[in-house]
Amino acid sequence: MSAIVTIQNLSKRFVTNGKAVTALDDINLTIEKGSFTSIIGASGCGKSTLLRIIGGLDTDYEGTVVVAGETVRKPSRQKGFIFQDHRLLPWMTVRENIRFSLPEEQKHDDAWIEKNLEIVGLAGFADALPRQLSGGMAQRAAIARALANRPKILLLDEPFSALDAITKIHMQEEMLRIWKQEKVTMIIVTHDIEEAIYLGQQVVVLSSRPGHIRHIYPVDLGTPRRRTGTLFSQAKEEIYKEFFKEEEVPFYYQI
Repeated sequence: MSAIVTIQNLSKRFVTNGKAVTALDDINLTIEKGSFTSIIGASGCGKSTLLRIIGGLDTDYEGTVVVAGETVRKPSRQKGFIFQDHRLLPWMTVRENIRFSLPEEQKHDDAWIEKNLEIVGLAGFADALPRQLSGGMAQRAAIARALANRPKILLLDEPFSALDAITKIHMQEEMLRIWKQEKVTMIIVTHDIEEAIYLGQQVVVLSSRPGHIRHIYPVDLGTPRRRTGTLFSQAKEEIYKEFFKEEEVPFYYQI
């Protein structure tokens, strides 16, 4: 595989009340085309900021960020975003929400819209309004909206954290299915260690602020991927230990 994301010497600073605050410090990361990468870290460590920079939503940083061979300077349809909330326009149907996001030459291609709804399991719901959908269905619609632009990379910012436990599991399974089927590179930011392991082929662990990469764990759960068993337990234990190196409370007490 070839690299689709290359990050070199990335640092990000904010100015708050006249004082500079470093959010990210000297990030170096390579992500392979077609892979699924999880990024985890404590609250405030800069993981969502890192995702926004990769997606071109924040371009005020030091260092170099290259996606699909181009230096990131702005958002584009090549970089799809899925947020914690679905961000569907409430006055538009699911079909119209997807249509709204498409380039002009595709806006009237209803067959294309229907195809993307089928990909996420929402065939038959094109005329529903967001308020008529469950939380999981609304996130599926948001995923269909992002996929309809055929992005080279899909960026997921804690997309399932507001869902109930059962729906969350179903959505994780759906993301794996879509990833395998569509062969799109995916990067997910999450605070859920088990989710990070289950979805990611590699797990990037960020330190507390200022965020820097503490460790990158390759994950091989075999096929099909399982949430139980020795491989999952070993990966979980290693990453938990990495997290609590900074803590005064013993690791065994935390879990």
